[in-house]
Amino acid sequence: MIPARRRAAIAIFSGIAVAAAAGAARAQSVEQFYKGRQVTMVVGAAPGGINDITARFVARHLGAYIPGHPTIVVQNQPGAGGIAAANRLYNVFERDGSVIAKLERAVPMLAIQGDPNVSFDPRRLTWLGSLSSYAKDAYLMLVMAANPIKSADELRQPGKSITLGGDNAASSNLIFATIAKDVLGLNINVVRGYAGAAPMFLAMQRGELDGQIIGYSSVRTGQRDLWSHHAFRPLLQFGRATRLADFPDIPTGHELTKDPTASALLDFAELQFLISLPFAAPPGIPADRAQALQTAFMAMCADPAVLDDAEKLGIEMSPIDGVTILGSIARAAATPHAVIVRYNALAGPQRD
Repeated sequence: MIPARRRAAIAIFSGIAVAAAAGAARAQSVEQFYKGRQVTMVVGAAPGGINDITARFVARHLGAYIPGHPTIVVQNQPGAGGIAAANRLYNVFERDGSVIAKLERAVPMLAIQGDPNVSFDPRRLTWLGSLSSYAKDAYLMLVMAANPIKSADELRQPGKSITLGGDNAASSNLIFATIAKDVLGLNINVVRGYAGAAPMFLAMQRGELDGQIIGYSSVRTGQRDLWSHHAFRPLLQFGRATRLADFPDIPTGHELTKDPTASALLDFAELQFLISLPFAAPPGIPADRAQALQTAFMAMCADPAVLDDAEKLGIEMSPIDGVTILGSIARAAATPHAVIVRYNALAGPQRD
């Protein structure tokens, strides 16, 4: 048996050793911390979609701009429409700068909406920035080019309608299809339950669906061949205050209503597009590492070689920094409660 005095000495020595190790870790420079390290890039979505594509794009480039030049490895962790990954980023993952995440753009909004599955505060995450602020993008209502409906105005005429596909209750495609139907008054049938855009495009080609609502950059990236062969016709564009230059004859959602309440709801729904392709780290990581990650992200977004790679992939680059993301989240949080309640009713489970 170890004498009590010796046990006390061992405990004191152990405590000093642990404190010294912690102090040494804190004393590491950013370059020392990241040199030779593997950083994990978590994606809260399945492989193949725009979130996965952009995560792998950033993982391929970002390490070159971080002191120490770490390698970045992508891990897909889908679940609950991206909420699961955000919850783990906030509550589980190491807060040392070794984990970053590509979050879905609607996820911060779900926290503001009061989604019961959310266990994170988007205002406390370490936002690196967003590849896109939708300056050169639009969220398009697309139908097959052979569809008899030629314009959104036709969808207000008796006997004329289209059927759009939708994903889960939190998905942007379903939310905006529902807004087009219930807020803008268009003759639209919504079929829920599709697992992403790719199955909906297949359903469109088989004639099971007339169309879906999807990002311009997403369809050019994910359906490059069909888009280049003019297989689709846009009818309406969301996510913008003005018409995108590429679609001067296609109206925005705001152009179809003069109702202030409807406009306020559209404003809230479209705030997510200002942070269209966001990346974040956990809260509470060392300040110098947080600054290094944020600086590296924006430097990457300004590199002509990176921009050229993004162009080849069809990724719309109009980057914003972490401070701007926090401003957008604060703006969303200031939305009147009645607007959020109505939005939740539209975006929630299917109603009878």
